[in-house]
This record gives sequence, structure tokens and C-alpha cells, in this order.
Amino acid sequence: MRRYAASIVMLGCCIGAASAAPPAFTPVQPELFAATHALSNAFADFDADGDLDLAVSFHDGAIRLYRNDAGSFVEAGPALGLPTAGAEVRGLSWGDFDRDGDPDLHAGVSGEQGLPARNLLFRNDGGAAFVEIAEGAGLLLRGADSRQASWVDYDNDGDLDLFSAQRSAANRMFRNDDATFTDVSAEVGLDDPRRTVGACWFDMDQDGDLDVFLANQQADKDALYRNDGGRFADVAPELGMHQPERTLKEGGVGCAVGDYDNDGWLDLFVATYGTTLLYRNLGNGRFREVAAEAGVQRRLHAVGASWGDADHDGNLDLFVAAYVDGEEWYSRDHLFMNRGGRFTDVLEADSPLHASDHGVQWADFDRDGDLDLSLTEDFPDGGRHTLFRNQLPLRLAGRSLQVEVLDRDGYATRAGAEVRLYSAGGRLLGTRLVPTGDGYGSQGIGPVHFGLADDAAVTVEVTFLTREGRVRKVVPDVDPRTRVGDALIVRAD
Repeated sequence: MRRYAASIVMLGCCIGAASAAPPAFTPVQPELFAATHALSNAFADFDADGDLDLAVSFHDGAIRLYRNDAGSFVEAGPALGLPTAGAEVRGLSWGDFDRDGDPDLHAGVSGEQGLPARNLLFRNDGGAAFVEIAEGAGLLLRGADSRQASWVDYDNDGDLDLFSAQRSAANRMFRNDDATFTDVSAEVGLDDPRRTVGACWFDMDQDGDLDVFLANQQADKDALYRNDGGRFADVAPELGMHQPERTLKEGGVGCAVGDYDNDGWLDLFVATYGTTLLYRNLGNGRFREVAAEAGVQRRLHAVGASWGDADHDGNLDLFVAAYVDGEEWYSRDHLFMNRGGRFTDVLEADSPLHASDHGVQWADFDRDGDLDLSLTEDFPDGGRHTLFRNQLPLRLAGRSLQVEVLDRDGYATRAGAEVRLYSAGGRLLGTRLVPTGDGYGSQGIGPVHFGLADDAAVTVEVTFLTREGRVRKVVPDVDPRTRVGDALIVRAD
């Protein structure tokens, strides 16, 4: 792929090895990504051409869809049937709910502007058009005040259900029955009335089904709902993860799941209005809050967060979108580089990466092997939705492996499955989650990404969540050097 030399955002000095310094980033097509007041961003290959496209929602109700043509973007939303105005769209989420092989797009709408609010579901017709079908599909949800939406198979029946986090009403869980939806929120115990804005799904207790952490606002306690065979119980109080001492100005906002210490257990970062939180997974459904000792504790207006190995040292780094609330609001973001389980914030005060107060998404849009960065910014009048290209040297960029996980029929319905890499000698190198969304307002369904400390062959292990429990599939002797730009595809048996 072409590399652009202009306007490089330097985050550190010369890169001699992956762990020596953080990467540099270059803004991509700034004249195209210039519309203001962006909220949500979400990557998916909507047209099945092999690269990731980017959808962005805006305060004015527009949804822009940037089609990726071999690393160069063109805005294609209006021509394909996506809206150019309306009530603000707070959350975009891609998912192949009808199992036809292309990702469909859910738009969570907020009624805060006084406009009639209803959630939107756009069926993808082969990448040629999007048709809004929320009412017929059972997802209309009038009067919505939606934030994060999650396409997940909570009941392990093989299709994608939809969870919708509601800012000023009870949360909603919709069960997918042959591509139409039934509201089962009360039946399964997820009709939580707290002010939820972020949701992160993962198998926190490794029993074979998806549990969900909910980040709640305005002094509401956070929740961690354990999934017990399709019925949910909030276990956050007994685990010490509910934050009972909050003031009205404090609350959970975004969340992100990642194995930051490479021990095989999925950890949880929570972006907050207040003190940020990092829950280290101790195994067997137990967690310990370690933000201060890990170096990521801050008092912030933090909104979004996302894990990604930006420098290919094998450790997950963390980008946190935050803003300063004063006479003037402005973004003050954080890129925490992971140095073996301890983090360093590398963003200087004048860094152009201070460009997000909402959405954060890592994705290898140019297929050179490293993770690029999409940010959205709403509050400043000059706020943009900047896309940054990661400028790792080409050989270092290619020192990676991406894995796409599909169900037995070849559809991308396995959100929440786990991917682990092992060395030839059996040493665990890292764990990644098939994306379920980074609450608040960011999501993507690209392949999982591993940065690698060397070019040696690895073993890939995928853990599928099924009604029979956790089922593992192993792919040995994978040579990453043959996979640059193309994901290894692993299907369920």
C-alpha cells in the first residue's frame, strides 16, 4: 500500500524496535473527513471487496458511509439509502442479522433534540443498497434514547440478537427468530432502568455464554450481568464492580475488553466521568481493580476507549477519548502504551491525536498489517472525525496476524468468541475477543489483530461459545509472513 509522508503525527522518536517508541500517525484525506459533530464510528466490509469501510454518525442525524477502495475512501451513504438528516444517531453497529453474508447496520437514535426518535435498521442488499426495515423486523423502539447497541448471540442458537443500551429508559434485549425480533428484556432479566450508555459483552466466567458489563451514568451503579443459560443476574455488587460511592456528576461511560497482561483472561477497562477503572481478570469470574498500579488511572470526562497493539510488541495498548468541560470544551485524549503490563501515556499536549470526545476504533483499513485509528469529535465547533494511518515501517507493520472467525456456515455471527496465539513451544502470546463493540458508540466487525514480537510460526486457537459449552478449534503452524493483508479464516466445525 502507498505510504503518505505529509502531516505525520510523531508520538516518539525513531523506531528501532517495536518496544522502543510509539508509532507515528498520518491524517488520511482530511478534506473528506471534514464534517463536524461526529458521534459514532463503526468499521465493516459492507461491499465484500476485502477491505474495511467506515460508517460515521452525526449530531444532525446523518450517517456517512465511506467506501474503502484499496485504501482510498469515497462517501457513498446517500446513494445507497442512508439518511442525511434526522434525530441524532448516537450508536452505529454492524451485524449480519439475517445470515445472508453481508453486514447490516443498526442505528441507535436519541430523542434529546426534540425530534421524534426511533431506532433504525438498514438491511444490506448485497452492498448495492440499504433498506430501512426496523418496524417490520420488530426493532422500531419508538421514543428511543439509545447509546451502545450490541449484536451478540446471547442464547447460543446461532444467530445475532440485539441488545440496546438506553440512556433514559429500561435497556432492551431483542431475540432474533429467523430475522425478526422479539423483545425479551423482562423475560431474561435485562430490563435494567439505570442510565446505561456503554455495554461490553464477553464470557467473563468462561462457562460458554456471553455476559455483559453495563457502564451507567449520573451516579447509577455499574452492572455486570452473568448469563446463566439465557437468564441474567447482576453480580457486580458481590464482585465489587458496581461503584456505589458516585456523585451525580460521575458515572461509567465507555468500556473495552482486552487481555492487557497476556495471561489468557479478558480484562475490562471502564471510561468514566470520574476516576477511570481497570478490572484485571483473576479467573473464575473474579476481578481486581488495578488502574492505579497499571498506570491508567485518571480523573477525566472519558467517553470512549479501545484496545489495540499499535506498535507490534505483542501487548495491547489503550486509546481513551476524553474531553475538558470548562468555558470551552475540547478533547484531551490519552494513548496508553503497554510496556509489559504497565502503561505510559505518550500524547503530548499539542498532539493532533487529541481529536476525539466520543468514538475510538482501531482497524487495518489499508491492509498493510498495522492498526490505523478512527476518531470522532462532537463538542468543538471545529470537531472532525479524523482517520489516522499508522506509520509503522513496512516490515514492522507486516509483523502481525489477523484472524477472521466465522460460524460453520461461513457467516460472521460469532461475536464474543476468543482467539489465542501460542508460540511453537506452547507459550501463550496473547488473547483477543471477536469484537462485540466498545461502548460508548463505537463498534466494528473486522478481523481480530495480533501484533507479533517476531516472525515465527504460531498456533491459533479459537474458542467458540455454544450450547454445549466452550468448544476449541486449533490451527497449527501458521506462518504470519504469508498472511500480511489477508486474514486467516477460522470456521466453527
